[in-house]
Amino acid sequence: MIATVKNSVDSSKSRSILANLRHDVPASLVVFLVALPLSLGIAIASGAPLMAGLIAAVVGGIVAGAIGGSPFQVSGPAAGLTVVVAGLIDELGWPMLCLMTIGAGALQIVFGLSRMARAALAIAPVVVHAMLAGIGITIALQQVHVLMGGTSHSSAWKNIVALPDGILHHELHEVIVGGTVIAILVVWSRLPAKLRTIPGPLVAIVAATALTMAVGLDTERINLSGNFFEAIGLPRLPETSPGGQPWTHEISAIALGALTIALIASVESLLCAVGVDKLHQGPRTDFNREIIGQGSANVVSGLLGGLPITGVIVRSSANVAAGARTRMSSILHGVWVLLFASLFTNLVELIPKAALAGLLIVIGAQLIKLAHIKLAWRTGNFAIYAITIVSVVFLNLLEGVAIGLAVAVVFLLVRVVRAPVEVKPVGGEQSRQWRVDIDGTLSFLLLPRLTTVLSKLPEGSEVTLNLNADYIDDSVSEAISDWRRAHQTRGGVVAIVETSPAKLHHAHIGPPKRHFASEPIGLVPWRSARGNHRGDANTSVLDRIDEYHRNGAAMLHSHIAGLTDSQNPYELFLTCADSRILPNVITASGPGDLYTVRNFGNLVPPDPADRSVDAALDFAVNELGVSSVVVCGHSSCGAMTALLEGAADAATPMGRWLENARDSLVAYQDHHPARRSAEASGYPEADQLSIVNVAIQVERLTRHPILASAVASDEVQVVGIFFDISTARVYEVRQDGIVCPDESVGT
Repeated sequence: MIATVKNSVDSSKSRSILANLRHDVPASLVVFLVALPLSLGIAIASGAPLMAGLIAAVVGGIVAGAIGGSPFQVSGPAAGLTVVVAGLIDELGWPMLCLMTIGAGALQIVFGLSRMARAALAIAPVVVHAMLAGIGITIALQQVHVLMGGTSHSSAWKNIVALPDGILHHELHEVIVGGTVIAILVVWSRLPAKLRTIPGPLVAIVAATALTMAVGLDTERINLSGNFFEAIGLPRLPETSPGGQPWTHEISAIALGALTIALIASVESLLCAVGVDKLHQGPRTDFNREIIGQGSANVVSGLLGGLPITGVIVRSSANVAAGARTRMSSILHGVWVLLFASLFTNLVELIPKAALAGLLIVIGAQLIKLAHIKLAWRTGNFAIYAITIVSVVFLNLLEGVAIGLAVAVVFLLVRVVRAPVEVKPVGGEQSRQWRVDIDGTLSFLLLPRLTTVLSKLPEGSEVTLNLNADYIDDSVSEAISDWRRAHQTRGGVVAIVETSPAKLHHAHIGPPKRHFASEPIGLVPWRSARGNHRGDANTSVLDRIDEYHRNGAAMLHSHIAGLTDSQNPYELFLTCADSRILPNVITASGPGDLYTVRNFGNLVPPDPADRSVDAALDFAVNELGVSSVVVCGHSSCGAMTALLEGAADAATPMGRWLENARDSLVAYQDHHPARRSAEASGYPEADQLSIVNVAIQVERLTRHPILASAVASDEVQVVGIFFDISTARVYEVRQDGIVCPDESVGT
């Protein structure tokens, strides 16, 4: 019996492996075709032997793929290290770069074993985005000279200065070849998805090579200087450095180079792993194991004479999109690179250098992402972004990142200590009643602005001072007490309302410390947070109302007292009746902010027989004057599941209601752009339909007779959002897809 069970288990495992291989093998071939030209191009841009790029691709695929903690991440030589590697090779030589790669790998293994991997993610995303953009600009400035038949210079400034002369004395044949590659890659991204299953870089390089041979263009070609196995070997170190000094004089430079490679490779790999996790619904990344895998690959690559290795988002995303099921796809891609480099190196030597230069220019341009620039501008971090880019391009990568981090820390300190202070009269400018709201961290750095604001309040006025602080030091407490005493002496009235755990008197009874609310979001601790379950005979709505009266009514009263006679919401919020959606929580809104409409599936009925949503729209827009209308869908929606499965009988009330969503189902079946975006993000079919439904309802509202004129004149904005219950994250839904709230992905 036991033997039978064991045989059954073994048979099941074998079938599972074979089933996965049917997906992993084709995916690995796609990744191989993407990786081959990129590896060669990165080796050229780094000033390293061309075979070093192929060695790194083989080792990254096999070693990092087998050991790493991200089953779908594909590793190899990456554009993000190009500038650093090129600088180290110029300064210390290629053999020492191999030694530094080994040292960097050893450091990464230490990072992983000491469970420090997540610390690398503490770098501000805006600095990482700017670092990658700076690398992209540097690569493009270098390779544009190669594309024109010249040679790149040692610094970005020299490349810029030499650009006019390079343009005047360009080699036309080289420009034609490189321009062909750029044109193909630009056009390729706009072609139908079925055509784009063939990797664009491969098509561009093959086409440019074929054009060169067919027309007989006189171009400089790649020279591999031997075969793959001849390039493999332990690094042999000369007795002196390129500067003529013994290597003992370069120890500090070598150590700094190894540390630089380790840190940048670790950050880039981890950011890439985070990005890859967003592309699939499979196992999440073990970050410490991933860094151990990356470190092991770098040790092996350095020993064999390969370039440094990181996780690469271009290859990894291609791997996921091609349908990979396990880490075997990454490993096999390394095997295919090994076989090609061993048997077909003569084909590589047909490739013109200008073709790879064109490929690298496009890669460099792709590192500069418009979405990152918009995000930096929107979040007030554009100065950090710009300073980091300029520093990376015109100084060097390490100094640029250090300067960017320093500027980011300064911005953080300013924002942390700059607590908002708002002063406004209650009932008009001539009123004797004033309200002062102070939020955030109240330290001595706030004193100049705080005392200025308080000194301008009219004598004899009645002032309500609202404090919502997580930290108050004794200097602020003393300043407020002194002002209060002086104001009351001159006939004024001061009422201090402290709505946060940090109180003024705390500053005088011990060292200042931060105070945080210990309860969940909401005025009263949620029942679910205390372990009560449905069906508990001792729990009823009256019990919860009693608890609200004990713990929440007084706190709510201060927020809602001004809304006794009227409401003034800024937003109509149309969402599903699902009990898991908390409109005020997910929009960080308070009482009186949202005019909420709920129905089954968050629908806007086009049927004139149902005017419930129309009535709410009419009242909210024409009577209350809301400035925006929001449609909120969500994951695991019962309405969308029933619609997708056709489970709702048209004769039932639910079935008749879901007829209002028929347009959404048709758009979903026609592969609406929002569906393609949701599918690429790994959402199941019901959630894809839910996202499409939000897009359709937004479109329907935009054209709605009650809203059309207000939308056209920008008086009312219509917005779609999607609440992912599994992650508690909210995403914007546009007609072309969903927009992630963060995106920090390496290259």
